Amino acid sequence: MRAIRIHETGGPEKLRADDVPVPLPVAGEVRVRVEAAGLNFIDTYQRSGFYPVALPFTLGAEVGGVVSAVGAGVTEFAIGDRVATAKAVGGYAAEAVAPAAHVVKIPDGVATRTAAALMLQGLTAHYRAADTFPLKAGDTALIHAAAGGVG
Repeated sequence: MRAIRIHETGGPEKLRADDVPVPLPVAGEVRVRVEAAGLNFIDTYQRSGFYPVALPFTLGAEVGGVVSAVGAGVTEFAIGDRVATAKAVGGYAAEAVAPAAHVVKIPDGVATRTAAALMLQGLTAHYRAADTFPLKAGDTALIHAAAGGVG
């Protein structure tokens, strides 16, 4: 299969399209046939070397697509389910694996690309509003930008 990888750190010119084996899900993982992948700061940080990774490395943590295989012990997903995750390993590829515990089914009526794009920023915003400073009725929240990770 084709995958976008880096063999050395640097700018976008370091991205390469390589032929790599299709990953096999291990126990507790699902494999996703990638239909949409998000581009996030973590990807640029890994590519630039700010977040070190073992090279060569296939970028892409945020994906949406269809389950193409399940690892041992995975019962909540089946081949053909539409899913999204922000914990994919190698999402800039035709197929990627992710821990089943970090995968969600995409509801009917939600486009795969929309679900993929919402995973990282949506979960970060939810974490900030629910855990860091739990908002309740009557609270006011200032959203100062619609840019970056969460503005």
